[in-house]
Amino acid sequence: MCGFVGFTAGAGGEQEILERMMNRILHRGPDMGGQYVNEEIAMGFRRLSILDLSQAGAQPMQSKDGRVVVTFNGEIYNFAQLRRELEAGGHCFHCGADTEVLVHGYEEWGEQLVYRLRGMFSFAIWDCDKRLLLCARDPFGIKPFYYTQPQGGGLIYGSEIKSFLDHPQFVKRVNRRALRAYLTMQYSAGTETFFEGVYKLPPAHYMVYQSGRLTLHRYWDCCFQPRAEETEFEVSSRRLDAAVRESVQAHSEADVAVGAFLSGGIDSSYITACFLPSHTFSVGFDYHKFNETNYAAELSQKLGLENHRRLISAEECFAAFSDIQYHMDEPQANPSSVPLYFLAQLAREFVTVVLSGEGADEIFAGYEWYADTPAMARFKRRVPLAVRRALASAAKGLPHFKGRGFLLKCAERPEDWFYGQAMIFDDREALRILKGEALEGRSAQELAAEVYCRVADADELTKKQYLDLHLWQPGDILLKADKMCMAHSLELRVPFLDKSVMEFAQGLPSAFRVQGTKTKAVLRRASERALPDEWANRQKKGFPVPIRYWLRQERYYHLVKAYFTADYAQDFFHTDKLVRLLDDHYHGKALNQRKIWTVFTFLVRYERFFIKEQTPRL
Repeated sequence: MCGFVGFTAGAGGEQEILERMMNRILHRGPDMGGQYVNEEIAMGFRRLSILDLSQAGAQPMQSKDGRVVVTFNGEIYNFAQLRRELEAGGHCFHCGADTEVLVHGYEEWGEQLVYRLRGMFSFAIWDCDKRLLLCARDPFGIKPFYYTQPQGGGLIYGSEIKSFLDHPQFVKRVNRRALRAYLTMQYSAGTETFFEGVYKLPPAHYMVYQSGRLTLHRYWDCCFQPRAEETEFEVSSRRLDAAVRESVQAHSEADVAVGAFLSGGIDSSYITACFLPSHTFSVGFDYHKFNETNYAAELSQKLGLENHRRLISAEECFAAFSDIQYHMDEPQANPSSVPLYFLAQLAREFVTVVLSGEGADEIFAGYEWYADTPAMARFKRRVPLAVRRALASAAKGLPHFKGRGFLLKCAERPEDWFYGQAMIFDDREALRILKGEALEGRSAQELAAEVYCRVADADELTKKQYLDLHLWQPGDILLKADKMCMAHSLELRVPFLDKSVMEFAQGLPSAFRVQGTKTKAVLRRASERALPDEWANRQKKGFPVPIRYWLRQERYYHLVKAYFTADYAQDFFHTDKLVRLLDDHYHGKALNQRKIWTVFTFLVRYERFFIKEQTPRL
């Protein structure tokens, strides 16, 4: 919906600093901007108008007596219900924007407000009387929130890290320790970022800043606990369909045009079929194996919708890649971020809001890693669990051999091998190519262990889903969704990632989520009430990008090699080993495309922020 910036004040020049910071995130809110400055706090806001397009919905928004000041990014889907409750308690509203629910909600409930919200959000609320700043982020991490405490004291916060570059107290440094886990996971996991001293407010958390002291609090967590009544698969699928349709209805409320992203897969197709927007949007590549837009066009035709399609060339992708990484703030090497950037660009020509299918794979178990292969299923039936775990323990202590991974996976202890949906470099490979301080960073396994410990007694499937919900989904899926769409002033909404849908999903038994080799079984069955069978049961393919073939073209081989051999690359990597990875792939000796792309992404992002960006750096 928007973007905000803020910092503790008192040094002077706050309005000029705010203006520069706000201009840095103009893409998040081109419709209007606003400021609030006093002797203690400076708050800036850029608005993309969605609900109540008038000036009455402008931010920062204040309470009638001026005590409470709010900046808010996102949408509150139960704002009408909360408004009625607050009006019954004597609160008077002056506009139709959902932001005002936060103003009066804080007046009525204080910090307990966060427990009542249904939506995607990050916000900052300043309480003038208590001299207290309350900040919060939605349960899933759909909307970003970053903060840092500079050496001179105080707090700087905002929707995007790049706005911090324009604050005179912010010192730009690379967090080299973040590289180790990134090389395995392809994204920045955990609460640290690639800017030293800058942190993410975790999903489902709020923080309080008062008298120079910062405290964080968790207000929600998912809990996969099968409900006793969920014993009939067909009944559960009907109830799920009703929950999805209700969520789609809530997510489609807007005073501007709303469309839908549509691929050939079940998730976006199901959302589109429930919503039936006027416009759907799809992109593919001008490479014959990587264009699935025909599926989207065919479904749109069946549903009577207008589908807008675009095919992207390699030249366009490489030309835009520096801008893509700039908008990401942190290196994000999921190749699907590239087509998503162009998809959002296409959609913005017609609509201001889009619905999409993110989240279904994590909450309903849609990834192939969640299901056993036929060979694993046979092995598990024939070999007792105790024996399988003994074999895995022995294998874990040995160097790599054929079958080692199979034994680890059959032990039903995902914490020994599963660190999320991406696995680019294993830790030993990462350590071999890294240099200096980067070697001291935490590994992907260490980051995952912090999450796994919270579900130590859960079953294998639940552990995998819980990990992905807390690392992969906010760090990869949702980050690129927000940043790529907001780069084009487009709001993306994700109806599967709704508290009401999640509450239903976490009560389903594991057998309803995965049945043999069939993933998200109950969701597929539910979707059959809206989709043709061909779409409801289509195998998951993700968003394939032809980087394997691009990197075997001389033009792009030399482009990437220039980054791998740049002087600054030697500060982080053994560059001779990077070139060997690239050469082996180029000459067809290996399939190293994901490893190459992950390093390339980091170096492109480093060049953009630390070479081309003319702000002080260390």
